[in-house]
Amino acid sequence: MSDIRVRFAPSPTGKVHIGNIRAAIYNWLYARHTGGKFLLRVEDTDLERSTPEAIAVLFDCMKWLGLDWDEEVFYQTKNAKRHLEAVDRLLASGHAYKVEKTSRDGKIGVVTMFKMPREGVIEFDDIVKGHMAKKAEDIQDFAIVRSDGSPIFHIANVVDDIDQRVTHVIRGDDHVENTFKHICIFRALGASVPKYGHLSMIVNQQGKPYSKRDGAAFVGEYREQGYLPEALFNYLLLLGWNPGDDREVLTREEMIRLFELEKVHVTAAMFDPKKLAWMNGEYIKKIPHDEFVREVKERASSSVEQVPAHDDAWWSYLADQLQVRTKFLNDIPGMVRCFVSDEFPFDGKAVEKRLKKPGVKGLLLDLAERFSKVADWSAPALEAVVKELSQGNGMGPWVHPIRVAVSGRGEGIGLFEMLQLLGRDATLARLRKAAETLAVD
Repeated sequence: MSDIRVRFAPSPTGKVHIGNIRAAIYNWLYARHTGGKFLLRVEDTDLERSTPEAIAVLFDCMKWLGLDWDEEVFYQTKNAKRHLEAVDRLLASGHAYKVEKTSRDGKIGVVTMFKMPREGVIEFDDIVKGHMAKKAEDIQDFAIVRSDGSPIFHIANVVDDIDQRVTHVIRGDDHVENTFKHICIFRALGASVPKYGHLSMIVNQQGKPYSKRDGAAFVGEYREQGYLPEALFNYLLLLGWNPGDDREVLTREEMIRLFELEKVHVTAAMFDPKKLAWMNGEYIKKIPHDEFVREVKERASSSVEQVPAHDDAWWSYLADQLQVRTKFLNDIPGMVRCFVSDEFPFDGKAVEKRLKKPGVKGLLLDLAERFSKVADWSAPALEAVVKELSQGNGMGPWVHPIRVAVSGRGEGIGLFEMLQLLGRDATLARLRKAAETLAVD
């Protein structure tokens, strides 16, 4: 074990932004890599937003992602007495002073200000960004206690870090200006200054800060959309760090072993939804087969009132076909509906493109007749029928209309595997129905 102590200190609002949770991931990995402690501090001084429900959402999100913390949760509101004791010390030592301020509504109140040094340079070696320096005279005095007597973020944050014996502060680079101020408070209180590492922003394709306008911005939204926690964790880790080789899908053990804070990138990290979707698919492929079969059964049940009876081999074969093609677990109900019900939606564009062509009606009826004579209802035998028709010129003119006719969709698992799963009666009935109701002569 090392003496390294890092913390994740969110303000609970009921939603956890991916930028904040990436900071939590980096703190957690640094603690686990070094054998240190990962502390959770709830900065709950905004009582209107920091409700028990909001705090529960935070805990649930962290547990979902596997971000376990050491020691008891530290609540900032419970340390208010210590914050004000520190302010008294700063007033007594001349590092703080009180002044009257007029609020926006015209009321006059007394606030406590921190007195910045008037000369010299404030500097620190950022683990990520390198040497940082700023003239003390360029930072104005700032408030540390409101007129109502409540401590402000700056003093609360520093005192909590002192009390929790935090050795390394890893947070977003939007806090760099705060860090110059906080270093001065640490020194004024006679406390050792922790080491700092400021993480680059997560940006969109245009290089602007990633927000709700760009897509899902909160962890809960990804969970609802069917992302796996392992995939989201892995992807957020790679937004600003890599293992130094071509590997992208890593086990949690590999992440812990390889993660080094000094190798975090200085440049902004661009969020790529397509890359995250790909990674989610890679993790879905890793789900144990029996577990994925259960997932398919459960999600099939959610798409129809009653799922037809099938044996274990049928479900296992369906799961095999789906698992390599599934990007999101939430896609499964739509992907399996045609297998568990004759009532399924038709994609209008697919119908227009594949069935509304001259000759498709005859093609489907001819196929139904040919398939009806197949003795061994299996994917290879059904494929052989279409191969014979195509005479080596490609099976596309037959495959695409068949797929839309029997599933309503223009894409999905392998067509002949699909027909094997549907069975003879359903396949023939759907081909004939589509020929009579959707296709053209």
